[in-house]
Formats: sequence, structure tokens, C-alpha cells
Amino acid sequence: MNINIKDNFQKWFDINQKKTLLKFLTCGSVDDGKSTLIGRLLHDTKQIYNDQLSSLYIDSKRHGTQGDKIDLALIVDGLQSEREQGITIDVAYRYFSTYKRKFIIADTPGHKQYTRNMVTGASTCDLSILLVDATKGLSEQTYRHSFISTLLGIKYLIVAVNKMDLVDYKEEIFIKIKKNFLLFSKKLPDNINIIFIPISALIGENIVFKKKLMPWYDGYTLLNILETIKIQDHVNSKEIRFPIQYVNRPDSNFRGYSGMLVSGEIKIGQPIKILPSNINSHVSRIVTFDGDLKKATVGQAITIVLKNEIDINRGDFLVNINSSLKPSQEAILDVVWMTNNKLLIGQSYDVKLSCKKVRVYIKEILFKIDINTLIKKQSTSLSLNSIGQIKVVFNEAVFFDSYIDNRMTGSMIFIDILTNITVGAGMVKNNLKEKQIISSTNKNNFESDLHDLISKYFPHWKLSKLCV
Repeated sequence: MNINIKDNFQKWFDINQKKTLLKFLTCGSVDDGKSTLIGRLLHDTKQIYNDQLSSLYIDSKRHGTQGDKIDLALIVDGLQSEREQGITIDVAYRYFSTYKRKFIIADTPGHKQYTRNMVTGASTCDLSILLVDATKGLSEQTYRHSFISTLLGIKYLIVAVNKMDLVDYKEEIFIKIKKNFLLFSKKLPDNINIIFIPISALIGENIVFKKKLMPWYDGYTLLNILETIKIQDHVNSKEIRFPIQYVNRPDSNFRGYSGMLVSGEIKIGQPIKILPSNINSHVSRIVTFDGDLKKATVGQAITIVLKNEIDINRGDFLVNINSSLKPSQEAILDVVWMTNNKLLIGQSYDVKLSCKKVRVYIKEILFKIDINTLIKKQSTSLSLNSIGQIKVVFNEAVFFDSYIDNRMTGSMIFIDILTNITVGAGMVKNNLKEKQIISSTNKNNFESDLHDLISKYFPHWKLSKLCV
């Protein structure tokens, strides 16, 4: 390898290693221009290769949506049915970087039918770009996607008023939409940061460049905002949360516990506690594919070797030795329902919580949200795309955080017991206090005796442990 090329590559690699990563999604109604916006971002920052551009020109002519011009929306509308219908169905992820920052974009569907895909995309993002069509103003999907974004812990909204070219770049239209959204945003949580920007994704105005078509707008371009915005991390990152994904035992000389560190920092020699057994130990090795580490930080996939042999299973937790995390058997959840089969009081589902799968019983539906007014209404069921708050009971005591403290350990998916299909997403609002759990279980001696009897004479049934 040429010395200069090697040195330049190392310099480029070092610079990229130091860049911060911003994960954001584009959302809004159908035809508001989400895919075109992403295509414009990639095109104007020169993230598209020449061969991709050539095939894009050919595809654009075949579909004819922009006449003889290139249709940038086809870059992210990858499915054949998406291109034929001109809508986004699945979540499309795209990666790009600039000199200042790295980005992962989730292009989410605008149609109400695909709300579940929007929720999936938003669940891992730090910022939402909410597209609003300047010719139509705010829509039901504007309200829905704004609320879902905040429900999933996103505290930064960029309201991009698109298609300004179709309203002659009139400032009064932008101001009117801004006022209407600010009026609606009073119903959202107080700690939301909202930025407004007028754009034309088709023309490329205020995306990467300013073409002076709206001289009355003196703010930054969208790319400037994305490159410089500071995202405050609201996760409780000091507490160690290491859910065990699987026990790594390739031979009799090695036993490690693999998973992803979702919060905190783990070092060699550090004392830790295993839940639910409450046994203490020390970290003797932190193993990765690239070799051992002295310490691991949030987001790293690692295998931890402990000083002593302990019976640890999938779904158990490694936490700080003085952790206050307690088991709970009841919780209040915000829930987004994603299937035609309604959620009803008294039904049971499997839930996937961190790396653990347990059964849950729907004890109560506290309220359903009217998505247009954000008013809470009483209801006995939640239908497809409904958002509400419920109270659930787990069939055994489990460990979790509130969603506001930790997205990873405070969220779960609902799985239909018969079909094994994911039917909903839940975010923990509150858990039941520990003393209430103890009180509840002490009252049910018959259940405990029956459990012991079945475990003794029918061990092959492999009953789960009861909360104690």
C-alpha cells in the first residue's frame, strides 16, 4: 500500500471514530415527501455513487413521476410495491456521514395502516423530522406521529414544512402552520424541543443548501441543524444493566455470559450482583471478538466471565452491587396496539422483556387516547393502531426500569400465544412497589402449595418459579 494512502486512510479512520452518531426518523402523512427528503439529503451531500445515479435515472423515467427529472424518492422506496404505489410500507434505514457527524435515518411509513412500522422506527431514534405538506397543513398523521414520537421518549422534533415551492414560498403559510402546531404541542410533554424550518425537498431548498428562494427565513438549513444539534441523553447511564442473552460455554474450560451492555460501565475486577439470585461476584474477563477489554461501555456486545461459577440463565441481570432494582409482578404500561385482534381485559399474552420471555395478564385498561385531541377516554378494548394505558400482571416477578429511565429495559413487545405474532409494544410507566408484591403473594398460600406439589411430582412440566 502506498504510504500516503495508508496515512490518509488512518487519518480518515481516526476522524470518523471521533464523530458523534445521530439516529433520526422521518415521519408524517402519505405524500408529505419523506422519501424525497432523504433522497435529497443523500444526493446533495454526495452520498450516491455514479452507478446508483445511473440506475436511478433509468427507474425515474420508467415510473415517470417527475417527468424527465430524477425521482429521489426511489432511493429509499426499495420495495417494488412501494415504487408502484408511491408510498413507503416498510421502515427503510439509510446511513450517511458528513465531515461533522454520522447519521442513521429511519424512513417510516406515513399511512395509518403501517403505524406499527413507524413505532418500530421511532423506538431507536433520538430525533424526529415531522414532514408537513404546506398545501394541506396539519393532518391526523401529524398529530399521531408527534404523539408517538414523544411517547417513545424522543424529545427533539423538527417540523419541516415541505412543498413550499407549491405555495410560492409564502411566509404567511409557514407562519400559519407553525402557529397551529405550537397550539397542538401544548398537549405534548413540556420538555419537548421543537424547531421549525420551511423546505422544498423537490427543489432542494433549505435542505443542504440555501438558494435564497425564501429570503424571509434566516435560520439554518436542515443539514446544519442535524450536524450541530446537541441531544441530551436522558438515560440513567450510571446504573449497570446487562441482561444475559445466552450462556457462552464452548468447552469445559470456559463459561461466559453474553449480551449487550445497555447502560453503565463494566470494568475488570468490578464487583457486580446477579438478579434474581442476588448473588455477588467480580468480573474477571470482558471478552469480545477482537480480544479482551479492560472496560466496556454502553452499546457494546460483550461476554463477561465471572470470578466464580454461578448458575445464571438467559434473562437474568448483572447490575451494580448496590443496585436498587427490585422485582415487580405488576406494572402500568403505555401501549401501542398493532393487530386487528383487539386487546381486551382478561386476555393473556407472552411478552419479551429485555432477554426474558414471560406471560402477562391484562388486568385493566386505564384509558385510550383520542389521537386528534390527545384526550384520555375510558375504554374496554384497544383496537388496531390504538394507543392507551393498561395495567398488567406478570406470571412471575420480573426486573425492569421505567421507560423514561431506560428504553432498553423499560420496553417490551406483546406476542400472541397461539400465532407467535408480535401484536403490540409496551413502555413501562410505573411498577408496583415491592412490599405490595410480597403482600399479594403471601395471601395466596394455596397457589404456592399447588406449585410445590406439581414441581415435586411432575418435574418434566418445568414450571416457572413463583415470586417470593
